[in-house]
Amino acid sequence: MSHHSHLTAKDIVVPADVPKSMANEYVKNYLKATHNTGKLMLFAGDQKIEHLNDDFHGKVKVGDAEFDIPLDDADPEHLFKIASKAKIGAFATQLGLIAKYGTSYKDVPYLVKLNSKSHLVKTAQKDPLSLSAWSVEQIVNFKKNSGLNIIGVGYTVYVGSEFENEMTREAAQIALHAHHNGLLTVFWMYPRGKAVPDEKDPHIVAGAAGVGACLGADFVKVNYPKPKEGRASEAFKEAVLAAGKMTKVITAGGSSKSVRDFLQETWDQINISGCFGNATGRNIHQKPLNEAIKMANAISAITLGGKSVDEAMKVFTLIKLIKINQ
Repeated sequence: MSHHSHLTAKDIVVPADVPKSMANEYVKNYLKATHNTGKLMLFAGDQKIEHLNDDFHGKVKVGDAEFDIPLDDADPEHLFKIASKAKIGAFATQLGLIAKYGTSYKDVPYLVKLNSKSHLVKTAQKDPLSLSAWSVEQIVNFKKNSGLNIIGVGYTVYVGSEFENEMTREAAQIALHAHHNGLLTVFWMYPRGKAVPDEKDPHIVAGAAGVGACLGADFVKVNYPKPKEGRASEAFKEAVLAAGKMTKVITAGGSSKSVRDFLQETWDQINISGCFGNATGRNIHQKPLNEAIKMANAISAITLGGKSVDEAMKVFTLIKLIKINQ
């Protein structure tokens, strides 16, 4: 049964920090990013800083099995090839990569990730702090000068870090400036730091989603909770409620798992928990190109098309040669 809704411009509630002159731009970006569904399928490609080369070269564990990450994934252009051929809402990555590769992939909707840090410094050594590498003004200028399809900006806030105040302030300013220019804001809201007893605790995840709403996010990306008892899909409802109707919760995909398990989890998150999409990186890009494109399309079938897990599996197993323009 499909819960697929088709939104038009008049269905979008424009936040009051978007000037009247930019309301049409905001609505256009919102409808483009969500394919007129109000749901977001974000292809996350910001991990080359976040996870260094761990996710792009070597071996990956999927369940109990270990696989070689395909050599396709070693090259950053792999991400752009996927983004240009698959049905996605937006491709999130750093401006440096967009500036280098974007002109060859002009049709891709980009979400510029403004801050990133590597995972080498662990919480035990120092609470996380990740500040903006670029300003919203610079992104707006880049959009004008490049003519690229930039629909929004992204930013990570580590709630519970002793430096959270610096990040919440930056996030608030980013949301304000982005809206001022008709751009969407997606905040990665991650509880992390010595003061955080359990990053995946449903109550703490919900708290982080609520903080994102207070900062002005259009979408908040949070980790799927791991409750001590009961089902994650039920526990996750708390986060969706905490963010409210105006800020929509999407889930981080996490480490690679079997295709069916991942698609089932995605279906549960949307249809049981009531979240509004997902941000998937490794479960897409740690595959050879054709398979990665089909995986992204399978996720979109559930997220944007309201399809069942079985229908999405058919999209993934479709034996069709997708022509790749080299």
